[in-house]
Amino acid sequence: MAQNSLIGATDVVETTLPSGPRASGAVSARPRGRRRRSWAWLGLVPFFAFLFIFLLLPTLGVADKALTTSSGGRSFKPLADAFSEERDAFLSSVRLSLISAASGSVLGALLAYAAATARRPKWLRTLVTAFSGVAANMGGVVLAFAFLTLIGRAGVATKIFESAGYHLYGSDFRLSSVAGLTIVYLYFQIPLMLLVTLPAIDGLQPSWREASSNLGGTPWTYWRRVGLPVLAPSLLGGFLLLFANAFSAFATAYALGTGDANLVPIKISFFLLGDNLGISAKPYALATWMIVFMVVSMAGYLLLRRRSERWTR
Repeated sequence: MAQNSLIGATDVVETTLPSGPRASGAVSARPRGRRRRSWAWLGLVPFFAFLFIFLLLPTLGVADKALTTSSGGRSFKPLADAFSEERDAFLSSVRLSLISAASGSVLGALLAYAAATARRPKWLRTLVTAFSGVAANMGGVVLAFAFLTLIGRAGVATKIFESAGYHLYGSDFRLSSVAGLTIVYLYFQIPLMLLVTLPAIDGLQPSWREASSNLGGTPWTYWRRVGLPVLAPSLLGGFLLLFANAFSAFATAYALGTGDANLVPIKISFFLLGDNLGISAKPYALATWMIVFMVVSMAGYLLLRRRSERWTR
C-alpha cells in the first residue's frame, strides 16, 4: 500500500512538471527581448561641445602658435627659448605657489579638523563651510582692493601697526612681492584646502581610534599608523590643487603690483600687450608651459582624490 501511494505521488509530480524542449527552455532562461537603445548620452553633448569650443580649441591654438618659428616652420625651439629667457619668472611663480600651497595646506587641514570635530555650537560647521565656499572662489580685483585697504601703505591695519611702533613697510615688504602675495593668496587657499580635506576627515571612523586605544596605542600611534596614512592622499591632492590654483592666478597679482610682479601669468600679459602684430611666439610658449604645469598638477590631484574617496564611501 505504501508502495502504491509512493507511485501515485510520483505520477502527480511528473504530470505537474513541464516536459520537452519548450519546458526546459522556460526553466533555464527566459527568452531575451530586444534591447532598448538608451539616448541618455545626448544630455552630455552640450557639455562636450562646451569643452571642445572653450577648452580644447584654445589649447590647440596656443600650442600651435607656441611651436611656430619666425620663418613659419614648426619647432620646439620657441618653447626652450621662452623657458630659458624667463627662468626667473618661472622660479618666482613656483616659489610663490609652493609657499602658499604648503601654508594653506597646513592651516586649512587644521581648520578642517577643528570644524569636523567641533560639536558645539552646532551651527559652527555650517558657518565655516559656507564662508569657505565663498572665500575659495573670491579673487581678482575685489580681493586686491580689500587687501590694499587693509595692509596697503595707507591701509587700516598698517596705520594700527604704525601707532604701535611697528612699520610694516619699513623693510622691503611689498604686496606685489612673494611674501605679500602669499598673505593675499592664503585668503582663498586656506578655505579651498578646508573644502577638499573635510570629507576625508569625516571618513575617519571613531571605531578606529577606539580600536587603537584598546590595543594600547597612544594618540600619536593612531595618527602615525591610521589617521595620517588615510588622510595622506587627500592632503597631497589638496596641496597639488592649491599649487595649481596659485600658479595660474593672474588678476589679483596684476592688480596689486600694477603688472610689475615677476610671475609667468604677468609675463604672458606683458608680451601679449606689447606684441601688436601678433607674430611673437613667446607669450604662447609661456602659456603652453603653464598648461603643462597645470595638467601635471591636476592629473596628480585627480589620481590622489580617487584614492582618498574609498575612505569616504
